[in-house]
Amino acid sequence: MHHKRSVASHQQARVKKQAANSDSFTFFNLLTSPELLVEVELLLPEHRERLFPPTETLSMFLAQVLSADGFCQNIVNETAIRRLGGGLPLCSTHTGAYCRARHRLPADMASSLVRHSGKLIAQKAPHAWHWKGRPVRLVDGTTVPMPDTAANQEIYPQPRSQKPGIGFPICRLVGLICLGSGAVLNAAIGRYKGKGGDEQSLLRTMLDSLQAGDILLGDAYYASYF
Repeated sequence: MHHKRSVASHQQARVKKQAANSDSFTFFNLLTSPELLVEVELLLPEHRERLFPPTETLSMFLAQVLSADGFCQNIVNETAIRRLGGGLPLCSTHTGAYCRARHRLPADMASSLVRHSGKLIAQKAPHAWHWKGRPVRLVDGTTVPMPDTAANQEIYPQPRSQKPGIGFPICRLVGLICLGSGAVLNAAIGRYKGKGGDEQSLLRTMLDSLQAGDILLGDAYYASYF
């Protein structure tokens, strides 16, 4: 195997192993670390001291997304067990309180932390990972199906190829990624169709994430302005 491919495979294996072994307490410690604590505190919404405060809820949600099954019940069970192990009072294992707490998380909190953490990771990338001394940023887009609710259908209409009542709302997602570290630097979400929903328009909303000297790499679709 080529040396670079061997290194990349080793790095991917390490990332997968670390993700598989990460639980909500791991993410809670990261969110309250010196690198992120100030940013997290600034983004916290007004809240009462509940069983699942925003920082703990976000930690649980991150662990849930990376878990093998992604069920709410498992992450609530895990939290209840760890509370007992830490000498804290027993809590219910019903998922309702956690789901409501997750629903209260501001979307701006998650997106801001993505940008902040991505910036920190990219800054720590070794200079050797740059191309001729210049950071390379990747841009690409995709589409994501969403729950079929009236609110989603109004904001993110389904494709015309789907008959009304049997399709799902579709949103367009465009992301900026650091090639060297693999960190997501920013992301923008828009309509699947209609004015302002194309990938170039979404990219323009993220141009402030680029710095002088960066190289932006995308497919031929982004160069259509030529």
